[in-house]
Amino acid sequence: MDTIPLLSKSEVIYKHNDEYKINKMLKPLEVEMMLRGFSKRTSKIYLYYNSKLLDFVNKSPEEIVEYDIKEFLAHKMSGNSPSCSIGLIRSALKFYYSGVLGKNIVLVKTPRGDKTLPVVLTKKEIKDLLDKTENIKHRLLIELLYSTGLRLSECINLKYGDLDLDNKIGWVRKGKGSKDRIFIISDLFQEDLISYREEHGFDQNGFIFEVKGKKMSPRGIQCAIKISAERAGIQKSVHVHTLRHTFATHLLENSVDIRKIQLLLGHTNLQTTQIYTQVSSQEIKKIKSPLDMLQ
Repeated sequence: MDTIPLLSKSEVIYKHNDEYKINKMLKPLEVEMMLRGFSKRTSKIYLYYNSKLLDFVNKSPEEIVEYDIKEFLAHKMSGNSPSCSIGLIRSALKFYYSGVLGKNIVLVKTPRGDKTLPVVLTKKEIKDLLDKTENIKHRLLIELLYSTGLRLSECINLKYGDLDLDNKIGWVRKGKGSKDRIFIISDLFQEDLISYREEHGFDQNGFIFEVKGKKMSPRGIQCAIKISAERAGIQKSVHVHTLRHTFATHLLENSVDIRKIQLLLGHTNLQTTQIYTQVSSQEIKKIKSPLDMLQ
């Protein structure tokens, strides 16, 4: 499940969460995903789109044929849904009807999403971002994200007990794909976290980033980073994943082996990590233009 994108389209599911009810006919799909260890977010998205298909064709899952699914996908494409969203819908439907119900569904490949390179901050921009972050907790948050490359969900669920500050390592527990992995802790984050703990106290089993006894929300974390980026005068779009991209790119520019970066990011496929070889400008700058070679 490593390559499934996190889509802005999926936010609609959460905004309308109170209205969303799982169709009882999709119970086999829900059970299968639970047994296979799908994440809650992926399960919710798969159930959502399968429910939308049933509404669209007004049939039971047993009655649905391949043409029904193709018609639904064509309907979504005509509504200007992004190609990455169409690919996810296709995966959700194919998994249920082929993988769970055993129907002979062979869908044509949907258009691939535009391959845009990730936004990466410069080292100066990272320094400015930290310098302009006034809230100590938010500064710790940015330090952690940039120094570890953690995903948003991994940062939210991180507990003090997941850290070994003496040895400067930490563990992601049940990250993407329900996998555990190790990450590094920087000297600066270690020092700042120890100071923060001494001043505010901490619970070994508590979340590091809490607000009134509850872990910070995704919106709260993204908002904190956005405010700091605006104060730093950074014109680029800065999100949690921007810091993850920057972490990987800066490691690559510091000659860290790409397979080690793959492990730190928790990528199953090395090809996913190799996109950062296209982002790094340092290696490009080393290439001499053939025009200059004429001189």
